[in-house]
Amino acid sequence: MHNPGANVFTQQNVLRLPAESPPQLMVVIDTEEEFDWSAEPDRNAVGVSAMGQINRVQDIFDHYAIVPCYVIDYPVASQEDGFAPLRDIHADGRCEIGAHLHPWVNPPFDESLSRSNMYPGNLDRDLELAKLRNLRDAIEENFGFRPTIYKAGRYGLGANTAGILQELGFDIDLSFCPPVDYREDGGPDYSDTVAEPHWFGADENILEIPVTGAFVGWAGRASKSLYNLAGQLRAFKAPGILSRLSAVDRLMLSPEGFDSRDHIKVTRSLYRQGVRTFTWSFHSPSVVPGFTPYVNNTDELEAFLNTFRTYFDFFFNELGGVASTPTRIREQMEAVK
Repeated sequence: MHNPGANVFTQQNVLRLPAESPPQLMVVIDTEEEFDWSAEPDRNAVGVSAMGQINRVQDIFDHYAIVPCYVIDYPVASQEDGFAPLRDIHADGRCEIGAHLHPWVNPPFDESLSRSNMYPGNLDRDLELAKLRNLRDAIEENFGFRPTIYKAGRYGLGANTAGILQELGFDIDLSFCPPVDYREDGGPDYSDTVAEPHWFGADENILEIPVTGAFVGWAGRASKSLYNLAGQLRAFKAPGILSRLSAVDRLMLSPEGFDSRDHIKVTRSLYRQGVRTFTWSFHSPSVVPGFTPYVNNTDELEAFLNTFRTYFDFFFNELGGVASTPTRIREQMEAVK
């Protein structure tokens, strides 16, 4: 296995649409089984009952004419209760489908179960390749096409992943998660990356479209250092103090753990910096109370879904944005490559 936490990512040749371009919004759903996020990995936790309620969010996307991208993992791709709810949506052109690798529930099962091995990029190359090939083939069998969009489970890219993606025909990756550092848990470090696309891979023919996240506040270039220092002083509530002082916040464009004020704050900050591509992302089990830490009851589910509507109203009406997809963004970037 690779040394856990050895994968440190940066970006070169960041891609930007023209400043006069309307901002574009993609929606990416980590579409996966239900499992206890705080527990050790369990190969038997493969339930996908939440997929029966996926229209709770798809109806919102349809209302706003958004074509979301469901990146699906092996339990969803291989079980009828998982993939069936998406087949009609995809057949109608109302979504895109990509691959999402959760190694611990994706054959072949040749690795030991551990926290670090939940990051697919930490596996030996041959095993990472075999698992992703099996996932790609399961999607092809049940949807009738080979996916070209990939998002690593737990954002877990590794040193071999780009080559594996090229070998298996993937040309879009959605795994970068700025500005988060997962090394303490055995994962990669994205703390020096930004929420903008770039080409990567040996031939620079894979388009990376990161999750939308950023340090926001007046600390500017000192944000990362100040945020990390505050983390060491968490017992003294230093992160909350810095947030109230508007010095630095680490914000993500996600309805999980962030509220509408956070969504608008990070979007405005990045827009002022010239960013024109944004990704709204979350996990599919959150559509049912009790399956993720973010939605525990019906009141929290209602609040969760309301953040979608609040943000989409802001993005499309106030910011003048348009809906897009990973495929469309790649076509645009390819045209100016």
